[in-house]
Amino acid sequence: MVNAEGKSPTRKPRADGQRNRERLVEAAKAGFAETGPEVSLEEIARRAGVGIGTLYRHFPTRDAVVEAVYRREVEQLAQAATRLSDTLPPGDALHQWMRVFIDYIAAKKLIAPALSAMVGGPSDLYAASGKHITGAMALLTERAIAAGEIRADADPTDLLRAVVGFAYSPAGPDWETSALRLIDILMDGLRTGSQRLA
Repeated sequence: MVNAEGKSPTRKPRADGQRNRERLVEAAKAGFAETGPEVSLEEIARRAGVGIGTLYRHFPTRDAVVEAVYRREVEQLAQAATRLSDTLPPGDALHQWMRVFIDYIAAKKLIAPALSAMVGGPSDLYAASGKHITGAMALLTERAIAAGEIRADADPTDLLRAVVGFAYSPAGPDWETSALRLIDILMDGLRTGSQRLA
């Protein structure tokens, strides 16, 4: 069937197809976490409760699976910025988003070996995701400054560098706990006098 312009209309994915895709992405993330980058596509399909043919319909290559997992993590991080902005005071939204960022880094560390094994490497993927992440940090920082909840000289790029530094310091078993504690300390230093934590 074609439209008036002679083109086939873009079909929306069926609900069951979308559910299968989401299950596959979640299963792939769990597989990378538990087995490592060598987890088989058959194992991912098994974990998702679908056949290998269903996996290939959604993801024709292994790289496509890896990319989908990574893109979903970035999308969830970007969506968190909007959600937190809509529900929390600006300073609290910034604080909570930086904590969510640590969850994103934890997931990225799980799939990093698989990302590195992608044909052509992950540099294009990282470049695209970087725009979403820097945009979210800028939005949240600017809102918190405008509301007078953090220092006026706070720079979103500096804050992002700090949080990335917290997450990528020499990794030990408690790196996430340490990173979250450092974010709390950073935010306490950023808040204006009336906003500081007791």
